[in-house]
Amino acid sequence: MTYIMVDIESDGPIPGDYSMVSFGAVVVEEGLGKTFYGKLKPISEKFIPQALAVAGHSREETLAFEDPAAVMARFARWIKENTTDRPIFISDNNGFDWMFICWYFHHFTGSNPFGFSSQNLGSLYKGLVKDTFKTFKHLRKTDHTHHPVEDAKGNAEALLTLKNKYGLKIRL
Repeated sequence: MTYIMVDIESDGPIPGDYSMVSFGAVVVEEGLGKTFYGKLKPISEKFIPQALAVAGHSREETLAFEDPAAVMARFARWIKENTTDRPIFISDNNGFDWMFICWYFHHFTGSNPFGFSSQNLGSLYKGLVKDTFKTFKHLRKTDHTHHPVEDAKGNAEALLTLKNKYGLKIRL
Protein backbone atom coordinates (compact mmCIF):
# COMPACT_ATOMS: atom_id res chain seq x y z
CA MET A 1 0.00 0.00 0.00
CA THR A 2 1.23 3.46 -0.86
CA TYR A 3 0.14 6.27 1.42
CA ILE A 4 -0.62 9.52 -0.37
CA MET A 5 -1.10 12.58 1.82
CA VAL A 6 -3.61 15.01 0.31
CA ASP A 7 -4.67 18.56 1.14
CA ILE A 8 -7.28 20.61 -0.69
CA GLU A 9 -8.38 24.23 -0.76
CA SER A 10 -11.89 25.21 -1.83
CA ASP A 11 -14.12 28.21 -2.28
CA GLY A 12 -16.91 26.78 -0.13
CA PRO A 13 -17.98 23.96 2.19
CA ILE A 14 -19.15 21.20 -0.20
CA PRO A 15 -18.31 19.91 -3.68
CA GLY A 16 -20.78 20.45 -6.48
CA ASP A 17 -22.31 23.61 -5.10
CA TYR A 18 -18.81 25.02 -4.57
CA SER A 19 -15.44 24.32 -6.16
CA MET A 20 -12.15 22.76 -5.22
CA VAL A 21 -9.68 25.54 -6.00
CA SER A 22 -6.44 23.60 -5.62
CA PHE A 23 -5.01 20.48 -4.09
CA GLY A 24 -1.66 18.96 -3.34
CA ALA A 25 -0.54 15.40 -2.83
CA VAL A 26 2.69 13.77 -1.71
CA VAL A 27 3.73 10.13 -1.62
CA VAL A 28 4.59 9.39 2.00
CA GLU A 29 8.16 8.15 1.82
CA GLU A 30 11.52 9.43 3.00
CA GLY A 31 12.48 12.60 1.14
CA LEU A 32 8.89 13.43 0.13
CA GLY A 33 10.06 13.99 -3.44
CA LYS A 34 6.95 12.82 -5.30
CA THR A 35 4.38 15.61 -5.29
CA PHE A 36 1.37 16.71 -7.32
CA TYR A 37 -0.21 20.14 -7.51
CA GLY A 38 -3.45 20.97 -9.24
CA LYS A 39 -5.28 24.28 -9.65
CA LEU A 40 -8.84 23.90 -10.89
CA LYS A 41 -11.23 26.28 -12.63
CA PRO A 42 -14.49 26.74 -10.67
CA ILE A 43 -17.39 24.43 -11.48
CA SER A 44 -20.14 26.69 -10.15
CA GLU A 45 -21.05 30.33 -9.87
CA LYS A 46 -21.17 30.07 -6.08
CA PHE A 47 -18.18 30.95 -3.93
CA ILE A 48 -17.44 32.37 -0.50
CA PRO A 49 -14.85 35.17 -0.61
CA GLN A 50 -13.49 34.28 2.84
CA ALA A 51 -12.81 30.71 1.72
CA LEU A 52 -10.93 31.98 -1.33
CA ALA A 53 -8.93 34.31 0.92
CA VAL A 54 -7.79 31.31 2.99
CA ALA A 55 -6.68 29.62 -0.23
CA GLY A 56 -4.82 32.79 -1.22
CA HIS A 57 -6.62 33.33 -4.53
CA SER A 58 -9.10 35.79 -5.98
CA ARG A 59 -12.11 34.65 -7.98
CA GLU A 60 -10.54 36.19 -11.07
CA GLU A 61 -7.40 34.08 -10.60
CA THR A 62 -9.38 30.86 -10.20
CA LEU A 63 -11.31 31.51 -13.41
CA ALA A 64 -8.00 31.17 -15.27
CA PHE A 65 -7.11 27.84 -13.63
CA GLU A 66 -7.12 24.56 -15.55
CA ASP A 67 -10.17 22.52 -16.53
CA PRO A 68 -11.00 20.15 -13.63
CA ALA A 69 -11.42 17.13 -15.91
CA ALA A 70 -7.85 17.54 -17.20
CA VAL A 71 -6.43 18.03 -13.71
CA MET A 72 -8.20 14.98 -12.28
CA ALA A 73 -7.14 12.81 -15.23
CA ARG A 74 -3.54 13.94 -14.74
CA PHE A 75 -3.80 13.25 -10.98
CA ALA A 76 -5.13 9.73 -11.68
CA ARG A 77 -2.13 9.09 -13.97
CA TRP A 78 0.26 10.48 -11.34
CA ILE A 79 -1.20 8.13 -8.72
CA LYS A 80 -0.80 5.15 -11.06
CA GLU A 81 2.78 6.14 -11.94
CA ASN A 82 3.76 6.58 -8.29
CA THR A 83 2.23 3.46 -6.77
CA THR A 84 2.93 -0.20 -7.28
CA ASP A 85 -0.02 -1.33 -5.21
CA ARG A 86 -3.15 0.12 -3.64
CA PRO A 87 -3.01 3.89 -3.03
CA ILE A 88 -4.20 4.93 0.42
CA PHE A 89 -5.72 8.42 0.80
CA ILE A 90 -4.76 10.10 4.05
CA SER A 91 -5.16 13.70 5.16
CA ASP A 92 -5.35 16.00 8.16
CA ASN A 93 -9.09 16.50 7.70
CA ASN A 94 -10.23 13.60 5.59
CA GLY A 95 -13.91 14.40 6.08
CA PHE A 96 -13.38 17.60 4.13
CA ASP A 97 -10.51 16.76 1.77
CA TRP A 98 -11.88 13.32 0.87
CA MET A 99 -15.33 14.52 -0.11
CA PHE A 100 -13.89 16.94 -2.67
CA ILE A 101 -11.32 14.52 -4.14
CA CYS A 102 -13.81 11.64 -4.26
CA TRP A 103 -16.56 13.79 -5.82
CA TYR A 104 -14.20 15.30 -8.41
CA PHE A 105 -12.75 11.93 -9.38
CA HIS A 106 -16.18 10.34 -9.84
CA HIS A 107 -17.67 13.38 -11.54
CA PHE A 108 -14.80 14.04 -13.95
CA THR A 109 -13.17 10.63 -14.52
CA GLY A 110 -15.88 8.11 -13.57
CA SER A 111 -13.87 6.41 -10.84
CA ASN A 112 -11.67 7.09 -7.83
CA PRO A 113 -8.20 5.45 -7.76
CA PHE A 114 -8.34 5.54 -3.95
CA GLY A 115 -11.46 3.39 -3.89
CA PHE A 116 -14.12 4.15 -1.31
CA SER A 117 -12.18 4.87 1.87
CA SER A 118 -9.80 7.35 3.41
CA GLN A 119 -7.75 7.72 6.56
CA ASN A 120 -7.44 10.59 9.01
CA LEU A 121 -4.00 11.55 10.32
CA GLY A 122 -5.38 13.28 13.42
CA SER A 123 -7.42 10.25 14.46
CA LEU A 124 -4.46 7.97 13.88
CA TYR A 125 -2.32 10.13 16.17
CA LYS A 126 -5.00 10.31 18.88
CA GLY A 127 -5.23 6.51 18.93
CA LEU A 128 -1.48 6.08 18.98
CA VAL A 129 -1.01 8.39 21.99
CA LYS A 130 -4.30 7.24 23.56
CA ASP A 131 -5.65 10.75 24.07
CA THR A 132 -8.53 12.10 21.99
CA PHE A 133 -7.60 15.69 22.88
CA LYS A 134 -4.05 15.57 21.48
CA THR A 135 -3.01 16.91 18.09
CA PHE A 136 -0.20 15.81 15.79
CA LYS A 137 0.41 19.29 14.39
CA HIS A 138 3.58 19.87 16.42
CA LEU A 139 5.18 17.07 14.39
CA ARG A 140 5.07 19.06 11.14
CA LYS A 141 8.36 20.51 9.94
CA THR A 142 6.99 22.41 6.95
CA ASP A 143 4.93 25.46 7.89
CA HIS A 144 1.16 25.22 7.41
CA THR A 145 0.59 27.98 4.82
CA HIS A 146 -2.59 26.83 3.05
CA HIS A 147 -0.55 26.04 -0.05
CA PRO A 148 -1.79 22.48 -0.48
CA VAL A 149 1.54 20.90 -1.42
CA GLU A 150 3.29 22.48 1.58
CA ASP A 151 0.45 21.45 3.88
CA ALA A 152 0.45 17.89 2.52
CA LYS A 153 4.23 17.74 3.03
CA GLY A 154 3.92 18.95 6.63
CA ASN A 155 1.32 16.29 7.32
CA ALA A 156 3.43 13.63 5.59
CA GLU A 157 6.37 14.66 7.79
CA ALA A 158 4.17 14.10 10.82
CA LEU A 159 3.17 10.64 9.58
CA LEU A 160 6.81 9.72 8.99
CA THR A 161 7.59 10.90 12.54
CA LEU A 162 4.85 8.61 13.86
CA LYS A 163 6.44 5.75 11.98
CA ASN A 164 10.00 6.51 13.10
CA LYS A 165 9.51 7.86 16.63
CA TYR A 166 6.50 5.92 17.83
CA GLY A 167 7.06 2.69 15.92
CA LEU A 168 3.87 3.00 13.88
CA LYS A 169 3.78 0.12 11.46
CA ILE A 170 3.03 1.36 7.98
CA ARG A 171 4.47 -0.04 4.82
CA LEU A 172 6.15 2.65 2.77
